[in-house]
Amino acid sequence: MLWNTGYPLGAQPRWLCSCKPMSARASDYDYILPRELIAQRPLARREDSRMMVLHRAEQTIEHRQFGELKTFLQPGDLLVLNDTRVLAARRFSDDGVIEFLFLERLGPMRWKCMVTPGRKMRVGATATIDEVCLRVEKITAGGERIVAFDKDVDAYAGGSMPLPPYVSRPSDETDAARYQTVFAREPGAVAAPTAGLHFTSEILSGIPHTFVTLHVGPGTFLPVRAENIAEHRLHTERFLISPEAAHKINNAQRIVAVGTTAMRVLETATRNTKLVSRQVESQSAETDLFIYPPFTFRVVDALLTNFHLPRSTLLMLVSAFAGREFILRAYGEAVRNRYRFFSYGDCMLIL
Repeated sequence: MLWNTGYPLGAQPRWLCSCKPMSARASDYDYILPRELIAQRPLARREDSRMMVLHRAEQTIEHRQFGELKTFLQPGDLLVLNDTRVLAARRFSDDGVIEFLFLERLGPMRWKCMVTPGRKMRVGATATIDEVCLRVEKITAGGERIVAFDKDVDAYAGGSMPLPPYVSRPSDETDAARYQTVFAREPGAVAAPTAGLHFTSEILSGIPHTFVTLHVGPGTFLPVRAENIAEHRLHTERFLISPEAAHKINNAQRIVAVGTTAMRVLETATRNTKLVSRQVESQSAETDLFIYPPFTFRVVDALLTNFHLPRSTLLMLVSAFAGREFILRAYGEAVRNRYRFFSYGDCMLIL
């Protein structure tokens, strides 16, 4: 069975030609993916993932292992990783009918959440979790529910990992460890920064690095429904760059973003200063930056990322960085070589 529809793959012009016309149609970011290539479980060892290496200047592709990452780094390189920690945000009503994804505590007894099925949780509808009643107070423009509990509770207590919808199984004890990076320390995400899942503490200790924080929200899984991608809007996500991280970033020779979330933090940070510069300042802010072609990157020089869903904002981001046709050619090659896709899948290094 195939995941989505596909479009012909073609030759890619040189990646530096950002001034050339780029597609703004969502259908031009589609590709054919057999469902059996969607990784349903992590590998036994994090570092055993395959790594496709894309050389933008030469328009060439190599097939390597993630354990070889260090051989592609240069003196003065700095890896920037997202240290957000995934919350055990998935809960079910006591009768098992309603699934909740708790996004944010708004105050005593009040939470923002997503619910499935939504038709059963209109304004005024009730459910119980651990025998505590909750009632829907409001439905936001984005479809989230504002709910009020009868008493103050920790909605994450007893919750499970919020695995993405393309993982077609319930989460288990393995996911509690493996759908979390080894360096996760700042609680707040409802989805993992998956490019970081490949790292072990030993591998990371041998590479210059620093951390930023972006709490990944559910919008990372939302499809782009508008054919004109410029009409799509991302949900706002909170991020933090510490003074120490800003200093390291500003003094590095080359920045390697580990994941699209780290990239969005860095590219947002330069735009918040309103200066055309690759310098970043320490800050705590929010971002809804949607990166799609054409886009001028000010900070990031290389990107480590997983393979992304068809027609997704993340596929559009990597297309802005490496060129749409080059990326689609690489994805076609990944399918032919049976790479593992999405959160628990293999990775791609774009140089």
